Amino acid sequence: MLAAWKHALMNLEAIMSLAESQDDSLIEQLTALLGSEHVLSDEASCVLYSQDVYTKSIPAMAVIRPGNTQELSAAVAAVAASGHAVIPRGGGMSYTRGYVPVEAGSVVVDMQRMDRIVELNTEDMYVTVECGCTWKALNDALEGSGLRTPYWGTLSGIHATVGGGLSQNSIFWGSARFGTAADSVIGLEVVLGDGSIVKTGAGAQTQGSPFFRHYGPDLTGLFSCDAGALGFKAVATFRLVPVREHRDAVSFDFEDHASLIAAMSRIARAEIADEVFGFDPYLQSVRMQRESIMSDVKKLAGVLKSGKSLVASIKDGAKVAMAGRGFMDDVKFSMHVMIEEKSAAALAAGLGEARRICEDCGGREIENSIPKIIRANPFTPLNNMVGPNGERWVPIHTLLPHSKARRVTERTHAVLERHREDLEKHGIGTGFLFAAVSTNCFVLEPVFFTPDSLNEIHQEYVEDHVLKKLPGFESNPAASEVTARVRQALIDLYEEEGGIHMQIGKSYPYQSGLDPDSLSLVERIKAAVDPDRRVNPGALGFD
Repeated sequence: MLAAWKHALMNLEAIMSLAESQDDSLIEQLTALLGSEHVLSDEASCVLYSQDVYTKSIPAMAVIRPGNTQELSAAVAAVAASGHAVIPRGGGMSYTRGYVPVEAGSVVVDMQRMDRIVELNTEDMYVTVECGCTWKALNDALEGSGLRTPYWGTLSGIHATVGGGLSQNSIFWGSARFGTAADSVIGLEVVLGDGSIVKTGAGAQTQGSPFFRHYGPDLTGLFSCDAGALGFKAVATFRLVPVREHRDAVSFDFEDHASLIAAMSRIARAEIADEVFGFDPYLQSVRMQRESIMSDVKKLAGVLKSGKSLVASIKDGAKVAMAGRGFMDDVKFSMHVMIEEKSAAALAAGLGEARRICEDCGGREIENSIPKIIRANPFTPLNNMVGPNGERWVPIHTLLPHSKARRVTERTHAVLERHREDLEKHGIGTGFLFAAVSTNCFVLEPVFFTPDSLNEIHQEYVEDHVLKKLPGFESNPAASEVTARVRQALIDLYEEEGGIHMQIGKSYPYQSGLDPDSLSLVERIKAAVDPDRRVNPGALGFD
């Protein structure tokens, strides 16, 4: 028996030695392709690039940083051929394990070196960018052109990338009028697991240019919202629209979530706003707490810069300064509507309609400082990744038709109430963000603030001067377990209600909610583009 155990141990050691040798060989191959400075295998990098805002799990074996589509193609092919999992990562701002490895030995592809503006075509009205470009960088590149993409980024756009936004789908800037990130893209270049490069839309035509999305089957849609499960987005083309120079905002206070939801849905259906969003009392109090006076001064400077004229800038800045923060003291459910139009008359009409809708729903107009400051500073540092005392910020969301928004919100409250004792025992706060997407979609985002220690990703992205002022918390597994349990209860509720999700990642139950024939087609597509299932295992539920 002892001899058998020794023999087995020797075999295991031999297998491990072979595996290590193969890993070393892959690292050498990737280094030859990309250069040693763009292949990271140190522990700190492998840990940081393998966690998202919520989850820290298995560290990667290596992190690679290709510099162009050809390098990406060669590197992906090499990793997949070696049998290792290969995973795309954008700016790292998601919270549903989209790029978090589920296998030891995974290689994470950091796309952020691929950040160039490839073409700005003002005649044909499109812009082509590499997918590691951030939303902020894209908007900076368009500054002064009089043009922008219809959807123009998420609030985390200082780090969040175009490719990440298209893989996960994202909302905010322009969403109430133009929809999600995936609604504005018209063409892609995608690297598949074997290294082949696929083009979509009109740009796939050998003599064509990427000016239009629809030419035959919509392959652009196929590779959008895929959580990185079908391929690596290398280049994306967006259509352009003229910047609307006339802009303003209104804010309202509502007594309860029902009246706020009714007003938001009516404004969305009327198609008058570029952005419309709201907070419950808890979340708005958190936001007011964690903004510093120095931050207020910086943001006020942004308001002064953003006006259409010097007089308008001074007027807006004075209003914001005079309002201070006291105007929110008695506010319960706040809603904020931002409107951008081509003429002063159209803007006035939109503001008037928003006011009529909100007043009809029982709203009370308040100072519009919040939307003014946010619009003037669209891509701020990501200090909102933590709570006012250093709590872990843990969101979850669902997308609903307007007809279900109130009921699902009330059922969400009921779930939280069932767990109220545990939540309060562990000091876990809960709040709500509400938003509208185009005319037909309502977004409900419950948020948890968990007193638990921060991970490396928080240390990396939250500004140092903010971190230094936070009391912070020790590791608190009990509080994290409660948060995870209640969060899962909400995911189950949203599946029961037919809610859908952005950034499906590896958290939301995509496959279990599909009808069998639709799931069968998705599985066959995955088999066609990634037969060995080496591209981001676990994403979209593919093991």
